[in-house]
Amino acid sequence: MPRMLDVSDEVRAEIGDEEADRLLAGESAPGSYDCTSCRTPGDPEQERTSTVLFVGDETAVLAFAHSTCLPSQVVQVTEEQLQGAVRAIGGDSAQPAPADVTPEQAVLGVTSGLVLIAGELHPALVVEPTAPVARPGTLGAGDDFLPLLIEQGFMPLTELSAVPPVLHGWSVLLAAGQLHAVLQPNPGGGGRPVAWWQAHQPLQVTDGWRSAANKHQQVLMFAAPVGSIGRQPREDLLRDALDKAAANGKLVASALPLAGL
Repeated sequence: MPRMLDVSDEVRAEIGDEEADRLLAGESAPGSYDCTSCRTPGDPEQERTSTVLFVGDETAVLAFAHSTCLPSQVVQVTEEQLQGAVRAIGGDSAQPAPADVTPEQAVLGVTSGLVLIAGELHPALVVEPTAPVARPGTLGAGDDFLPLLIEQGFMPLTELSAVPPVLHGWSVLLAAGQLHAVLQPNPGGGGRPVAWWQAHQPLQVTDGWRSAANKHQQVLMFAAPVGSIGRQPREDLLRDALDKAAANGKLVASALPLAGL
């Protein structure tokens, strides 16, 4: 039976025509695999399967995913992320990690949770700095975290009544069933996306969160200034904090596609 394998032109360019042809011929493709996105079994002889190439600083890893979860693509990651993904392929949903939003390397707290909007559960990431974020190049004590994100295309919210619009060029990297990074367009223009935020180590997400992410093929990212959300132990309390931040004009959001779709 022919293998239902997708190898994008981007992946082919990275691995070469010879290896791509071997994959399509079934010579080097797996008989079965665990989807790098949803972590459930897949069979390239029974269902459409995507080749996903993770490229680090020194090495690259070829993984496989259901085509309904991810398209065939190349994903640029750090070497540390790549090694973490390799270990995962073979805790806590809220952990701080560094992000290049200020010259002082502001620390962002990132929490995953499910948010109910218009009667449907959506996977969400809530981002809150641990301190005010100044605009790069300024010495003031103000907090420009939300204005900086609005300039990038995030939308201010006054209530959580509808799903925010998709912010094209940004994406959420979910690999091996774990959260690795939020990617943004390359500031230099062109090229592959770069990490706006990345986990020190891959973050665990719940099965329900991962299932919702694969269903919607996107994640809602909410961001608020320091002190607006806090670390909430339950999703209902997290939702209450989001509603309060929105009512106070301290919340922005966008829908981010999975893995740079």
